[in-house]
Amino acid sequence: MQWSDIDLEHGFLHVRRSLRRQPDGTLSLTKLKTTRSDRCMPMPRPVMQALESYRDQQVSERSALGTAWHESDFVFTTALGTPVHPRNHYRAFQALLCRAGLRRVRLHDLRHTAASLLMAQGVPARVVMEIMGHFQVSITLNTYSHVDTRLTQVAADRMERRYGQKATDLWLILWLIRARGGPSPCPGGSSSYL
Repeated sequence: MQWSDIDLEHGFLHVRRSLRRQPDGTLSLTKLKTTRSDRCMPMPRPVMQALESYRDQQVSERSALGTAWHESDFVFTTALGTPVHPRNHYRAFQALLCRAGLRRVRLHDLRHTAASLLMAQGVPARVVMEIMGHFQVSITLNTYSHVDTRLTQVAADRMERRYGQKATDLWLILWLIRARGGPSPCPGGSSSYL
């Protein structure tokens, strides 16, 4: 991510390219996987504030180093201004997890978690698809989200309020079908509620 990709005044991040390690070990900016991946995303206010603060800190570091600073326009840099190697991002992330007492996960798992949390909060799948940069909404639904049992309960309650006994009968039929071999809607995968 480079500062030229960030519009702090309007609160947008433009995802345009990716920093990749090349076979010779060097880092270079490359095109994104798909044209759909190239997107402009709004940033939450706390993210904007953190970036503004970090930019001010980076300007101070740049001034202190003078000509030793390597101008790269990258947001996250080494102490000399060069891009941070992705392996070092991973190591720093693992250290944060360890200090917080959390289990080891990949950085990419945060993407999965973000999509799942957005879906659980009722953000429409189409909006989550845009944020994730997916080509089709089915990719978002099949790959990055899981149906939370609480959401199925909310759906059942809404059906009950709207349709009364007919909804109860429909849900009972659906649960019986699932109990006889369909995928389980029960926490932990158990269908032995009959």
